Amino acid sequence: MATDMTEAIHQLIQDRGISEELVLRTIENTLLAAYKRRFGNADNAVVRFSDDNREVSIYAKKKIVDGVYDPVSEIDLEEARELNPEAEIGDELLLEVDPKDFDRISVQSAKQTAHQSIREIQKDSLFEEYKDKVGEIIIGYYQRERKDTIYVDLGKVEGILPKKYQSPREIYHVNDRIKALITEVNKTPAGLQVVLSRTHTDFVRAIFELEVPEVYDKTVEIHKIVREPGYRTKLAVYSNREDVDPVGACVGLKGVRIQAVIREMEGEKIDILKYDPDPRRFIKNALSPAEVRDVVILDEGKHQALAVVGDSQLSLAIGKQGLNVRLANRLVDWNIDVKTDAQFEEMDISSESRRAVSELFGDSESYDEEISRILELPGVDSTVAEALLANGIDFIEDFLALSPEKLGDIQGVAPEQIEVLRKLIEDNVEIVEEEEVQGEEAFSDSSPEAGEESLSPETGEDNFPEVEEYECPECGAKITVDMTSCPNCGIGLSFEYEDE
Repeated sequence: MATDMTEAIHQLIQDRGISEELVLRTIENTLLAAYKRRFGNADNAVVRFSDDNREVSIYAKKKIVDGVYDPVSEIDLEEARELNPEAEIGDELLLEVDPKDFDRISVQSAKQTAHQSIREIQKDSLFEEYKDKVGEIIIGYYQRERKDTIYVDLGKVEGILPKKYQSPREIYHVNDRIKALITEVNKTPAGLQVVLSRTHTDFVRAIFELEVPEVYDKTVEIHKIVREPGYRTKLAVYSNREDVDPVGACVGLKGVRIQAVIREMEGEKIDILKYDPDPRRFIKNALSPAEVRDVVILDEGKHQALAVVGDSQLSLAIGKQGLNVRLANRLVDWNIDVKTDAQFEEMDISSESRRAVSELFGDSESYDEEISRILELPGVDSTVAEALLANGIDFIEDFLALSPEKLGDIQGVAPEQIEVLRKLIEDNVEIVEEEEVQGEEAFSDSSPEAGEESLSPETGEDNFPEVEEYECPECGAKITVDMTSCPNCGIGLSFEYEDE
């Protein structure tokens, strides 16, 4: 068979995107399938192309024998010598087969084999091409919609945009241009399936890479993106160069860049904020556009924090249906509770958390050192403070220096109020105890004061008219000179006295 196939080959290459090598292999398989259908097997069939691939022939390889038993693979010596006078028994001849000799069924089988081979080759070729495009932006055109799934014409293949990957604020019509992110590429019996998305956070990232050169060249990097598709997106960005403002680069001159992104996302709100490794500053930035006054870390291990805002900023910080604070939680990976100043004051927050607020806003001194008077204690009962002041007790240290008996003698203050005040001081003021040091010095002194009686080292009998009590230098429990260890904390005790 001699056929000019150049035009057919070129058409397959252009229309189907198949390489010339794969086209030639398909033609070879097609001829072998027809040969097998016609003669039962194709073990002795040989397909050869011309040097320029313009012609193709199929041959039957037959062995020369003296007496033919299998006419498909054997040829008689006399018949062989008519074709080649030098033929001998045992030699092999290639006899060209005319495809016109194939019956209709053989030709039909060959055509089916060709079509299936071309489909498989095309599917494999497209899969290799598109699998490397996962995570990239692609542009297509709206074709049709079926069961809420939009089918997009991508040129060589057809993409699908499932309902879950569609933004709720977007509406499409036939031939509308659609820009989407390739999320999956799958081979199916029906062909190649390219899954698209317009709700993925990587879609936003890819759009910024297209619109912001600094993001594309990694001068500005996106730390994290969180999104409620169709409503709001938050991006945390940082710069790898000190002279480049990451937020300004993403916004662009007069907001040109960010407006282009917003248009592509059909008007979705976008908050661009600066990433900060300090969780307090990051939380403060994440709640934008609200202005946050204070951030208190309630539990660092559990990532719980409290943001304090002004009354006018509360609704802005929380957002419609809690959207703003919910996105902020996901962005910083902390559980953020938003309170106003008044609500914060009503909360019972430990002194450690209050100290964190003071340190956050640049107070290097301890929060406790700012409180010296009883009236300055947060949440103190004013009637109790005034009653103490009337009795000459103004400062906290004066209150702590009084014995329980003297405190009980104060008019206008009940014992329960004294205990509440004492607890309030413990929560808000760091108290430095000095009694322990004094106690240690008393017991380390080997010489008793003049006039004090001592323990006789010889007899072990005391010379005290009555047993005197001391305080344990470790825990403050009551101890006596005949004890070798503290009955409360178990620390060893030693009393040394000089002989009289």
